[in-house]
Amino acid sequence: MAYDEGLVDRVRSIFRARGALFERSVFEKRMFGALVFMIHGNMCCGVRNRELLLRLGPEEAEAALARPHTRPIDPSRSRMKTLVFVEEQGIDLDRDLEEWIEIALTFVRKLEPKAPSEKPRRRVPAAVEERGQKSSLTWRKDRK
Repeated sequence: MAYDEGLVDRVRSIFRARGALFERSVFEKRMFGALVFMIHGNMCCGVRNRELLLRLGPEEAEAALARPHTRPIDPSRSRMKTLVFVEEQGIDLDRDLEEWIEIALTFVRKLEPKAPSEKPRRRVPAAVEERGQKSSLTWRKDRK
């Protein structure tokens, strides 16, 4: 999976600027070939390659797609009509990036928080732990 670390750092700094209490509700997850930022269990935005991925409501997505440097995630998938990419040229300036993230945040704040997943997590094989090797798999512990 490829994503631009510089852009990821810019997104992180925007969330950090909102304060520690807000920052604790945000976690990162790999999804859709991107690194996405989840807020209370709901996807808000993400970074894939050098593009910003946004989760928006239907009206917000339609308005966003009318702006320059945007495109739908995959026009053939009707379920994903509210996922929008903003190309690198549309987020060159920090204020533009902040504006896009604020649009996504406004939508995600309206959603109900999701409970942590009850799915059992894959464990590192015992043989790897016994040898003292690190697994290539890393898992995030749910924040409370």
